[in-house]
Amino acid sequence: MVANWETLRDELRYKNRYFLDEELKHDRLRELLDYLISDPLPTEWFRARIMANDTIFELGEMGAPPKGVASHGRANPSGIPYLYVASTPQTAVAEVRPHTGEQASVATVRIPKDTKVVDLRNPKKLVSPFLLAETSDVAKLRADVPFLAKLGEELTRPILPRSAAIDYVPSQFLCEFIKKQGFAGVLYSSSVSDGINLALFNVDSAERLSVRKFLIDKVSVDISEVDA
Repeated sequence: MVANWETLRDELRYKNRYFLDEELKHDRLRELLDYLISDPLPTEWFRARIMANDTIFELGEMGAPPKGVASHGRANPSGIPYLYVASTPQTAVAEVRPHTGEQASVATVRIPKDTKVVDLRNPKKLVSPFLLAETSDVAKLRADVPFLAKLGEELTRPILPRSAAIDYVPSQFLCEFIKKQGFAGVLYSSSVSDGINLALFNVDSAERLSVRKFLIDKVSVDISEVDA
């Protein structure tokens, strides 16, 4: 097994940040990431920013925040900017948590056709034991698939703003590992929309094409009762 995910996650959040007690089998994880290389991606994606007034952001203002200024995100540690884009304008706007009546600038950006990213939307579906001939390899893969599934869940699960600085650490750690393996980014499902998100490690890898203004007509809230 690559590692015990729950133990690794808790250690990264509450005990050790850089030198870990929990063993992470780096070579095995790198091998497994090759199973998760995405299919060719669409070249057009979208990035949104909430506007403070009626003035639309200039195209040059629609990139990632400068290094040192970038706040922490699902994939990036504080101070290290990544470029977050979405598959649709609606998903891009939903990801910046707007309020009804606000306006958002949404840029259309283009990424290179050969962008190689890790697809963490559904590792269980992507990793097929039928690709392997050896029974021992199949057994190893079955043992590691739950760990891969946790990677996708970590990037998708809702995080409360008050705990984000700590709860984002495990996904930041894993995304930095993925970056060090030569991948351009990670693909993951949105937690607030039906669309897809893409975190690009190189903030200059996307070309900004145009920018449009959108009004947030309505923000919907779903609730469910929990035990007191």
